[in-house]
Amino acid sequence: MSSQPGGASEPPVASVTSVTSVAAERAAEPTDLRLCWTTQDDPAAAPVLADLARHYTRLYGEGAQREMARYAPREFAAPDGGFLLLLADDGPVAAGAFRRHDATTAEFKRMWTRADRRRRGLARRVLAELEAGVRARGYTSVHLTTGSRQQDAAQLYVAAGYTPRFDRALLTTAPADFRELPFSKVL
Repeated sequence: MSSQPGGASEPPVASVTSVTSVAAERAAEPTDLRLCWTTQDDPAAAPVLADLARHYTRLYGEGAQREMARYAPREFAAPDGGFLLLLADDGPVAAGAFRRHDATTAEFKRMWTRADRRRRGLARRVLAELEAGVRARGYTSVHLTTGSRQQDAAQLYVAAGYTPRFDRALLTTAPADFRELPFSKVL
């Protein structure tokens, strides 16, 4: 595993209330977090993938396992992909990955934040670093999807400037049946 040089820059915060909220959340977060580009096969990624599989199964049932197995690990490796871990002393606290969607578009997958570290801006930090990573590899846009039962993720993507490619009413009322919610962003 090799560490990515420098830190991730975050999108601007929209209001003073948000700054106070984010500052309070970050005050509880250790400052020794490290960003690390690696591969999905790295043993450090195993707890991320296991927790994602459990989480998806809780939300969507046994079919979630098919989603986790849908792409080969090599799709999330250089030169066309990447797997990013945000590490603390006690292991990964957030992660995300990307793969080639087409010649100019990266697809983000495997966005994850450990349950005890949620609501602290870590997913936003990983998202910003993923965006920087795909820009450095020449991608000019991002495609991603989340599920209709992952409203926090959908709200994160909207707040980060992603355009919903579905009926926006689904952002406020999750349907009982599963729906894939696609987003896109020009970098």
